[in-house]
Amino acid sequence: MADKQQILSYLPWVRSFEAAARRMNFTEAARELGLSQAAVSQQIGLLESSLGEKLFVRQRRGVTITPAGAAFLPHVQSAFRALTLSTGELFGDKANQRIVILSPISFAALWLSPKLPELSRDLPNISCDIKTIHLPVDYDPKNTDFDIRFGGGYFPGRKAHRLTDERLVPVVAAHAVDPSDPEKVWQQLPLLAVTGPREMWAAWFDTAGRQIAAPPVHRFDSFIAALAAAEAGAGILLGSRPLIDGALKSGALVTLSKIELASENGHFITYEMDAILDYASLAFLDWLKP
Repeated sequence: MADKQQILSYLPWVRSFEAAARRMNFTEAARELGLSQAAVSQQIGLLESSLGEKLFVRQRRGVTITPAGAAFLPHVQSAFRALTLSTGELFGDKANQRIVILSPISFAALWLSPKLPELSRDLPNISCDIKTIHLPVDYDPKNTDFDIRFGGGYFPGRKAHRLTDERLVPVVAAHAVDPSDPEKVWQQLPLLAVTGPREMWAAWFDTAGRQIAAPPVHRFDSFIAALAAAEAGAGILLGSRPLIDGALKSGALVTLSKIELASENGHFITYEMDAILDYASLAFLDWLKP
């Protein structure tokens, strides 16, 4: 019994350590936990005494984590995640577990929506409220659990997990290609472009060792609009995989080259750096990550 009581006594101490290590500030950790700064400091001191190891170096203008504390932190956070998931599975209110996701409309329509049947099968007690945006300036992360962001992976103040690795390949409507002379379509149809990071026609032609015939004729502010134009036969699109994989699989689009331009960009699921995820959010994150 003594061992069990001793382990239970560690929990508030470890919780104070995790909050202080994540924020690197005892006062902010105390505010998060609803405790006084003195209480947080005392609990961390008790944990250090019990472990026989200093976890923080106290300084006049704050604290720094020790190598032992830095090594301990990921194990503590992993244990808290597992405990949150287990508690939610065993005792959580499964009737209404909803998460809110902010996403570019192209990603929501072409990548996330096709996965929702699997989500309903694998996590039947979780539902999604998906809010879409068209341009990066439209982002308003208030009252959302996750943001899906497109870029290289660095988003200030946010943790990010990569969901896609973008590869760019020219595609065109299948009905626009003459099977006897596939190359002719390059002269028959204009290029389509998407404003922003996917405007990479020049880079693709350079990689393919081809000369660009003419600049893009039609430009779009969202990939899904450009994709619809390509499927209608309006031109040749530098398609973003895996977003175009559904259209390729259905036969609506065909590729015009085997050369794919690897991009450093991709889609990431992100959330606030100091967010404490609840059971539904943790379960969804673990399910969505590759």
